[in-house]
Amino acid sequence: MKVPREWHKSFFTNSFYNPAGELAVAKAPSEAAFVLKKLRLKKGAALLDLCCGPGRHAVEFARRGMKVTGLDFSAEYLREAAERAGKKNVRLRLVRGDMRRIPFKGEFDAAVNLFTSFGYFPRFSDDIRTLKGVARALKPGGLFLIDVVNGAFVRKDFRPRNWLRLKSGGWHLEENALTRDGCFNEWTRIKPGGRAVSRRFFNRLYDAARLAAALEKAGLEPVSFWGGFGGERVSADRNRLICLARKPVSAR
Repeated sequence: MKVPREWHKSFFTNSFYNPAGELAVAKAPSEAAFVLKKLRLKKGAALLDLCCGPGRHAVEFARRGMKVTGLDFSAEYLREAAERAGKKNVRLRLVRGDMRRIPFKGEFDAAVNLFTSFGYFPRFSDDIRTLKGVARALKPGGLFLIDVVNGAFVRKDFRPRNWLRLKSGGWHLEENALTRDGCFNEWTRIKPGGRAVSRRFFNRLYDAARLAAALEKAGLEPVSFWGGFGGERVSADRNRLICLARKPVSAR
């Protein structure tokens, strides 16, 4: 299975996929509370939400007193984030940009990357480039919390095909192909009436060891791992892999 190199430009549009569905939005407050508990930030701390999407977490961070900057490449998602912030009466600084070219240096007390918004590029070097950008954006001693799908879980529970019924009355078909590096995926959404739209994407799979090695290569020190937003242990039976890392105090 092949995917376009810049597949994300047609995948992350509201007409095909929006990561701020009803269930995801409902989970955001508790997830944000877990993140801030682990980051131990004081009110007014500068926080970068990398790949903030429609802002469901960014708004919750701002509601809890953080000075939040959200970066995302999708203009659609950023407009939705701005609308969400307005409804909640909080302020966000929203920046459109590519995660491989983070335009900040030494500005943030902490950064987050949530909901498997990492590992999308065919070249591993782009993942490292992204992580180096995170390190550069942090102040010395700054913290980075990343949440991705647990590669060990995906490989253990792998299904080449899966059908889901949508609330709209349509269907969602997932077809997947595993490689040593990750997983190639094709999602097909079939709307009521039979119209089908398909998009392909790639997700590099990380287990704890591989993620730790990537962070270290980018100049970040892994501190703790969890298998979920309830603080669970990492396990091949859990689908989340959450890591807290630190930029060394001596780093510039």
